[in-house]
Amino acid sequence: MTEQQLGQTAEACAGCGVRLQTDNPDIPGYLPEAALQRDPVICQRCFRIRNYNEVSSVAVDQDDFLRLLGSIASTDSLVVHIVDLYDFEGSLISGLQRFVGNNPVLLVVNKVDLLPKSMNLNRLRNWVQKQAKLEGLRTLDIILCSAKRNIGFEHVIEGLDKHRKGRDVYVVGATNVGKSTLINRLIRDYSDMERELTTSRYPGTTLDAVHIPLEDGKAIIDTPGIMYASRLTEVVPRSVLQALLPEKPIKPLVYQLNEGQTLFFGSLVRFDFVQGERQSFTLYLSNALNVHRTKLERADELYEDHRGELLGIPTREELEEIPAWTRHSIRVPRGSKSDVFISGLGWIQVNSTTGALVDVHAPKGVKVLLREAMI
Repeated sequence: MTEQQLGQTAEACAGCGVRLQTDNPDIPGYLPEAALQRDPVICQRCFRIRNYNEVSSVAVDQDDFLRLLGSIASTDSLVVHIVDLYDFEGSLISGLQRFVGNNPVLLVVNKVDLLPKSMNLNRLRNWVQKQAKLEGLRTLDIILCSAKRNIGFEHVIEGLDKHRKGRDVYVVGATNVGKSTLINRLIRDYSDMERELTTSRYPGTTLDAVHIPLEDGKAIIDTPGIMYASRLTEVVPRSVLQALLPEKPIKPLVYQLNEGQTLFFGSLVRFDFVQGERQSFTLYLSNALNVHRTKLERADELYEDHRGELLGIPTREELEEIPAWTRHSIRVPRGSKSDVFISGLGWIQVNSTTGALVDVHAPKGVKVLLREAMI
């Protein structure tokens, strides 16, 4: 079947980069024929995201994402890997070095504005460098910023000026790390292109590689976000995302817990203090989430009776869409300062002088790990 028979056009959507077509509203790139007269021309999906903050569900082949990443190795480019500081281990692209070959990687750590203002940025940069090395990522430089709040963005521009050396720039990252927001800033500050990419709170906004021309004939190439099912934000219903993804600086919550106490984070995740002396646990989570404390011996009954209601989001009906819980047992070493990290949710800092045994109940597949404390 030819492109004309499919109703495809030769043009790409100025928002998400997908090939435009006027034939089928159920597949990516659809727009009514009358909308072809718009300037810039964007697909119906991008139009709804921009104007009504709506998004339709479209299927994008994960293999296409990997093929696109794999093609970078054969180029001579600068790779800008954007990660979400709030979900660092969850948003880091595993095996990125294998995909990009010998091309240098500039690590841009976004959403630094979500941390307390007292945070020492030099210490944070050292922490990021150490964690990235543990994940097997070799970085040319590390830049901390907030694209949304315009914090540190001048350092991103300086990093590109310093390291690009006349090459194309590939921008890669997982979904919902603020990649398109940062790209829009690059368009305004680094490129002569007037259009803006589509940004929204929903994952998978960019559907194909988008080339943003630079004055020297090279380009910034925005690639689709990689979806990881190991992130809580990818497995919950969209209605829950607003509560999970903080937009303002996190206000840490400190709980003094005795052995045998449980914390529920909404109806999404359960945290049990199984064994150890009384100690403090500091929560770095979205402040829109309801936190409920109870005794461990009552936790099963409480969840059965009050999930989706007293405990908070999601609703009982929405919980049916989420994988059942898996229990992760984690032993926090004596005298350590560690984070129990739950991808897509945040982390619980454990200031333990005597050690602790904790259990985390999270949807199956969601990444849960113990790491050196960020803060």
